[in-house]
Amino acid sequence: MTATPSQQLPHVTDAASLRAFRSAPSQWLPIALDIARSHGLDISAPHVFATGTNLVVGLGEALILKIFPPLLRAQFISERASLMQLAGRLHLPIPEIAAEGVRDGWPYLVITRLAGTLGSEVWPSLPEDQKERVLRQIGETIASVQRAPLGALAQIEPRWDDFMRRQMQGCKARHERLGLAPKFRAGLDDLLCDAAQLIPMDAPPVILIGEYIPENFLLACDDGQWSLKGLFDFGDVLTGWRDYDLLGPSAFMAAGRPGRVKSLLEGFGYTKLDFALKRRLMALMLLHRASDLNSHICIAGWQERADDLVELQELVWAG
Repeated sequence: MTATPSQQLPHVTDAASLRAFRSAPSQWLPIALDIARSHGLDISAPHVFATGTNLVVGLGEALILKIFPPLLRAQFISERASLMQLAGRLHLPIPEIAAEGVRDGWPYLVITRLAGTLGSEVWPSLPEDQKERVLRQIGETIASVQRAPLGALAQIEPRWDDFMRRQMQGCKARHERLGLAPKFRAGLDDLLCDAAQLIPMDAPPVILIGEYIPENFLLACDDGQWSLKGLFDFGDVLTGWRDYDLLGPSAFMAAGRPGRVKSLLEGFGYTKLDFALKRRLMALMLLHRASDLNSHICIAGWQERADDLVELQELVWAG
């Protein structure tokens, strides 16, 4: 496939038009391959990744080309700065930047491809002891990322205090729109009042990936033991209060199992799971930029098993 001079990446103005364009690779793959060719890269076996937000194509076994629409330029800035800042600072592999540029106003990165199996493919079938093992490693990885200096990420917008205040202002309307049951919405005022005291607004910020979820890491099995083998997707990085990054693995992976919850928190560095910590995590879960409890809490029948937000926090962070 060769891009002709008339083929250009379009001007997309909203998420719906982006999704429509991305879902038709015939419209953009020739341009992606032309970008790769311009950097002298192998284009003999391209693989289009169907999921995600941006245009992503694998180039053989070694590289991935990720093209960001102008309306998501903030994701490009975040990803590029994060990969540069965290390079060589973690015990876990992350992609390296091999090339970068701009095509028709769309910035792009060529990054190295990590080895391992996508977490979402194997997580459901892992034995319980292996899930606890991996969650402990995730907690350790979050803490490791948060020990890295901020560097250029200190300039990433929004700033934590502005972000939190905006999330608090829109919290009730958001969860009403998303269909959170009235019995849980009834406790939002009390929770938001507590949140203002429980969530530090001006503590020294740390790097927050925002989405430690199975779709964003790689696992590998060695002698029957599954381990975390790679972390990728840094497009939603913020800086702020450290507990924010416990929410993804709490909701999507710990599933209210005391052993899993304990492993995650101990890996992160918390040895005591008290009411204040549960309350703070519950508040942050409702304030997360992707918060949607109905879609994200992976505990069977949780809507029936809790009558209010206090009971819900005891269910999610059991132990």
